[in-house]
Amino acid sequence: MRSIWNGSISFGLVSIPVKLYSGSEDRKLDLDMLDRRDQGRIRYKRVNEDTGKEVEWKDIVKGFKKDEGYVVLEKEDFEKANMKKSKTIDIEEFIEEKEVADVLFKKPYFLEPQKEGGKSYNLLRNALKKTKKLGVATFVMRQKEHLSLVGVYNDALVLHVIRFADEIRNPKELKLPKTKVQKKEVDMAISLIDQYTTSFSFDKFKDVYNEQLQKIIDSKAAGETPETEDYDSKPTPAKDLMAQLKASLDKKKKNKAS
Repeated sequence: MRSIWNGSISFGLVSIPVKLYSGSEDRKLDLDMLDRRDQGRIRYKRVNEDTGKEVEWKDIVKGFKKDEGYVVLEKEDFEKANMKKSKTIDIEEFIEEKEVADVLFKKPYFLEPQKEGGKSYNLLRNALKKTKKLGVATFVMRQKEHLSLVGVYNDALVLHVIRFADEIRNPKELKLPKTKVQKKEVDMAISLIDQYTTSFSFDKFKDVYNEQLQKIIDSKAAGETPETEDYDSKPTPAKDLMAQLKASLDKKKKNKAS
């Protein structure tokens, strides 16, 4: 497998370098678009709107339309928009699994009854709500069969598309460490998780990346150098693990006290 992101995952003052891999793969048949008349393959070209000439990938950049021109954004600008979030999966708190509704998954679909379907819709919704169970279903959409779960969210039936078993990659391909962890280290990590555990709230989390990217765009448009914060995530050495866990606990306790 090839990693799609390199960085670290952190909780408290503990930082763990990681690579991110896709956990699934698409089973959709690889179909080409053809010209019906002679079955020639259809190709897309990246064309310069002004010259009509094809442009190579190496010459393509992204830009933000501002006034009569564009502010060109380089790869570094996207990283600078939030140096920490570009390099770190930062665990801010822990919540109970049961607090996360199906709608929070990436691909939820709401189901609405059509004519004459109102009573049976309500019947299924009420039965699922009362039993606290999910329906397992399969259906075809966009020339592909999907496995899904049907549940209830805010009085509406919600369908969440999940993966078939053969779409999930085998984690045995990963090079997982076999290093032993001491019981006292696990106990202290559990204490840290308990300290960071809270009730889940939508309103607490905001997407600030676009706001920070907009500031960079405005600075470049004004001919200024964008102000950014340097961030360097260093992995926690095994010998310092207990010390960092203890320091994280102490820091959290001080924050609660203040």
